Amino acid sequence: MNSETQTNSPSNFRRNLVIALGVLWVTLPPLMGFWLLGELGTVGDWLKSQPDFGLLIFVGIFALTSGFGLLPTYAQAILGGWVFGVTMGTAAAMCGLLGGAAIGFFFARIISGSSIKAFIDRNPRGRVIRSALVESSQRRTFLLILLLRLPPNSPFAIANLAMGASGVRAMPLLGGTALGMFPRTLVTCGAAAAAAATGARNFQQLFAETGWGWIAAGFISFIIALLIIRSVSIRALKSAGLMEQSPPSP
Repeated sequence: MNSETQTNSPSNFRRNLVIALGVLWVTLPPLMGFWLLGELGTVGDWLKSQPDFGLLIFVGIFALTSGFGLLPTYAQAILGGWVFGVTMGTAAAMCGLLGGAAIGFFFARIISGSSIKAFIDRNPRGRVIRSALVESSQRRTFLLILLLRLPPNSPFAIANLAMGASGVRAMPLLGGTALGMFPRTLVTCGAAAAAAATGARNFQQLFAETGWGWIAAGFISFIIALLIIRSVSIRALKSAGLMEQSPPSP
């Protein structure tokens, strides 16, 4: 009995550590995202003052903070579009996303070991999803991860944690992340670049000088684009069996 308890202790410790990390990665990024958007002008001006290394600094910080669940990807994509424009901002944000996905994935794999796999398999639906992601061909795993990454509300850090802990392979993860997150990153950087093109230094100045009409129109267009991406992704996820189908209307 004692030996069994000793054997299970490391597994329980790893599982509890992953759960604690999951709670942290659910709560911290939104709070830090609001902080970054509030300091958009200050941070953006500092990056612009580094003409030689500003882009590389942005990519490196994006990768580290998103990989370790400190900052959300949407806020950093807004910063990228605001400072570097739609083309360079999107490219830099995608590099940061891929770096963050790799960091979060391997970090989760190191701290979780094999403890989370057994925990996931206790839930029938969790077992089905893990099996679809881990035991399928790399092509199918890539397509499923692409679909899971596509919705605008898909949590980045938690997804890295879940996929790293459940045993998903690295290459399909990175490929699916790149294609799955590109549409919403492009839309976000484009909206931020359009806002920055007004000459505003930050959101407060944008609201004061531009007026609510222009902002409302731009915000509505931005939300419509994200809703279209979300609708397409939900339909694809349901077709793949990763989301429950809605019951037919009576």
